[in-house]
Amino acid sequence: MATTTDPQQTPSAGSLGERLRVPSRFPYRTIAMGTIGSTLLMLAALGAGGILIRDPILGHGPLSWIRYGHGRILANAMLYTGFALIIWAWVRLGRYALAGRIGSRPIVIAAACWMAPLLVSPPLFTRDVFSYLAQGAQLLNGLDPYANGPAELVVLPDVVQNVHPLWQTTPAPYGPLFLLVAKGIVSVTGNDMIAGVIATRLVLMIGLVGMLWSLPRLVKHLGGKLPITLWLAIASPMTVIHLVGGPHNDLLMLGFLTVGVLAALERKHVVAIVLVTIGMLIKPTAAWALPFLVWVWANHLPGDRKVVNFFRAGAASVGIFLPVFVAGTWLSLGSVNLGWLTGLKAPTLIANWMNFPTGIGEIFYSLVNLVIDVEVSPFVTVFRAIAMVGLFVFAGWQWWLARDGGYPAIHRMAIVLLAGAIVPPPSLPWYLTWGFVVLSAFEWRRRNLAVVVAVSVFVTLVYYPTGEQALYDWWFMAGVVAASVYAAASLLRPDPLGIIAAWRGKPTEQFLPAEAPRSS
Repeated sequence: MATTTDPQQTPSAGSLGERLRVPSRFPYRTIAMGTIGSTLLMLAALGAGGILIRDPILGHGPLSWIRYGHGRILANAMLYTGFALIIWAWVRLGRYALAGRIGSRPIVIAAACWMAPLLVSPPLFTRDVFSYLAQGAQLLNGLDPYANGPAELVVLPDVVQNVHPLWQTTPAPYGPLFLLVAKGIVSVTGNDMIAGVIATRLVLMIGLVGMLWSLPRLVKHLGGKLPITLWLAIASPMTVIHLVGGPHNDLLMLGFLTVGVLAALERKHVVAIVLVTIGMLIKPTAAWALPFLVWVWANHLPGDRKVVNFFRAGAASVGIFLPVFVAGTWLSLGSVNLGWLTGLKAPTLIANWMNFPTGIGEIFYSLVNLVIDVEVSPFVTVFRAIAMVGLFVFAGWQWWLARDGGYPAIHRMAIVLLAGAIVPPPSLPWYLTWGFVVLSAFEWRRRNLAVVVAVSVFVTLVYYPTGEQALYDWWFMAGVVAASVYAAASLLRPDPLGIIAAWRGKPTEQFLPAEAPRSS
């Protein structure tokens, strides 16, 4: 994150500010840096990522050493090196976009190059994809994924045994339409976990295509700058490493959500409600967006009778939502099985301080436990309950403030999506994409973008590459915080600590943007 430009891009004359305002040639070195990093991630994941219990390729072959002892240490070192290169490249790309030196095309090409190696990588920083496949296998074999966990399967042993122990007996928390997708994948890949993971990624790329199609159009409605939007939503490590490298079904949901929001802004309200409802049937959290789309619809109706228009839009929205919801559930499960709603409780089994109500509960428990011996669960439960009440009050207030529709309604919807990722347990890193992807289409202040960089780096690193949490490894977390702050500072000023300048024996040049975005 130290250098400002690709050397071949820097003009030979003029002040630094003038040079930064000259459109650059294609940033080959920056894209290549991230691609090398992504390739290292893919190779290192064979030993340090979400590896299979029985690996048909490395299990007992000459390369099996990468999974054990010093080999695994080497794999971890390679993986974090690759991660650093991707972040370095992403921050450099962000500086170019902020300075107006590149358009959207290089950013999309960069993201594609960085994602390509991860399409065939073992899962990174998570093992959720194994749960997806196991729950699809349950549905394929006539079992109810919302009643029992994958442990009940007596077929496809490789699929079952690779599910994390916490989720072996836990019902599915995903929408029925996504389980239908997983069922289709398993019906083709069967017990082949490698093919199953790759096929899942390829199917989820449909969501990425939806984002790429809708975001340029959303920018026109919401006032953002397209290169910044694509840098935040598409090339971000939360998308590249978590959503694609993970992979996570949030990517598919976001495709339907962004296209649905665009349809609402373009007065195609029936399409908007249908698409966001489909997104909800994939990942239930898309439901946060639906009430805000009612306001958008109401304000597009003719006449000045706002109350009447609201009830007209609300009734029409409910009239569209219910049949789509019922049909999607019936198509997926063969019945109107609402057990998937109770399955939403499953993720609350995860308890760590990244979910701030849980963290506050743990702090109070620690203080009280110094005096008397108590259990931690009552403290966590109480603070989670308080936070959930606060979330619904906050969401209701934001919804009411969005009653004029248009731009403000979508902005408040994105804020609620972000709150919905942070407040309810668990607060998993990739959940933040729910709000960030929509917010990316608005204008951003430069310093706020630096905060996003810090958050992106932080939430990607708080889990080990195997998918186990690192949040209570305090020395490791200190390094994560330092890396996150340094990455954020590097967006504002290259080589903020002067490390590279000292090594080269040259003064550090202050980075001057061509034009600073203003809001959000």
